[in-house]
Amino acid sequence: MEHVFLLLVYLGDPRTLVSGDMHFEDINRCNFFASQVSKRYGNYHYNDYIPPQDRVTAYCVPRYLAVGQVEVYR
Repeated sequence: MEHVFLLLVYLGDPRTLVSGDMHFEDINRCNFFASQVSKRYGNYHYNDYIPPQDRVTAYCVPRYLAVGQVEVYR
């Protein structure tokens, strides 16, 4: 068994899980990808101008899994 961190990515309002299968060995690496997938580029001066269906929430949660049960990014 090993502790890993699962990256969860939600899209829209109401939130819909669009990705929940990326596991990381390191919390810092997981948080890096969470921050990158939730960035927005465009002509938005304020976050309130992003249409609700395009809003992204991403964060990491710990999981305790059997070794080899899932692919873990190291």
